[in-house]
Amino acid sequence: MLKVEGLHVAIQSVIALRGLSLTVEDGTMVGLIGRNGAGKTTLLRSVMGHMPPTQGSITFNGQNLTALPPHARAGLGIGYMPEDRGLVPELTVEENILIPVWVNPGLVPQARLALVYQVLPELIEMKDRRALLLSGGQQKLVALARALAVGTRLLLLDEPFEGVAPALSKRLGEVIAGLKGTQVSVLIAQSDLNHSRKLVDREFVIERGANLPVQMR
Repeated sequence: MLKVEGLHVAIQSVIALRGLSLTVEDGTMVGLIGRNGAGKTTLLRSVMGHMPPTQGSITFNGQNLTALPPHARAGLGIGYMPEDRGLVPELTVEENILIPVWVNPGLVPQARLALVYQVLPELIEMKDRRALLLSGGQQKLVALARALAVGTRLLLLDEPFEGVAPALSKRLGEVIAGLKGTQVSVLIAQSDLNHSRKLVDREFVIERGANLPVQMR
């Protein structure tokens, strides 16, 4: 489904990715493992169109993503949960969830909300609360919900368990585990696989923007 080949990305004059390659097959869960600064976030942001590559290619279902504007990713069914959550503080929980849905005419907002609230029913009671009033862990749940709302084919999760209390970390793990065996593929970027080693079908290790030997599971 997602194929990254020989990707090079520079941030100003600093080379962040050096020929990175990986694949996420249909219906699989893949782990991208690397220490802080290894290039995990840069890769996910490149897939989302926020950081254009200087070399290499990114294809999704055979379509060249680098030729598309960033907002078009939502229309392809790609959901993104950034490490910093990326919520709009003054908007409500429900409004934050719907932001990428509003730019995708192929999705019905109420249908996507129904799915999100089925998977994460704890968000129903806080749907009218502004994002700035939530705890860090609650914001993580909302960021995951927003990705689920639009990610009908692929989810990109950047450090979903980072900085989260154990109870919420367990809850996030349950939700992600529930995606196994569905039509949604998942790429999880983490510093380690302590929370998701049992979930992933394949692991890619990144160091200084390049691949280390791939581990098959």
